[in-house]
Amino acid sequence: MTVLGGALAGLLRDLTQLAVSPSGLTALAAAVLAGAMFAAVLALLTSVASLSRTTAALPMIRRASALREKSWRAAFLRQRDPGAAGRSRPRAPTAAPAAAGSR
Repeated sequence: MTVLGGALAGLLRDLTQLAVSPSGLTALAAAVLAGAMFAAVLALLTSVASLSRTTAALPMIRRASALREKSWRAAFLRQRDPGAAGRSRPRAPTAAPAAAGSR
């Protein structure tokens, strides 16, 4: 564990010296700028992806709401009116029930 701690301490010391030097400050500024640009591009891509998902779902949402409104405006249900025009009348029952057997 002490070998790993010594290596990390040496790396930290070298990075500190690099950051304090004039060329190190330039490298640090470039790294910060690159990170900021990466974050901006990532935020832009995320917003575009969510916008395209919302745009793709709009036709389905509109269709569902249109069908819902149409069902609310319906005055009656034709399926519940057996005497409606174009519907066949139900058959009359036979003289003897089909399930009953003679003994």
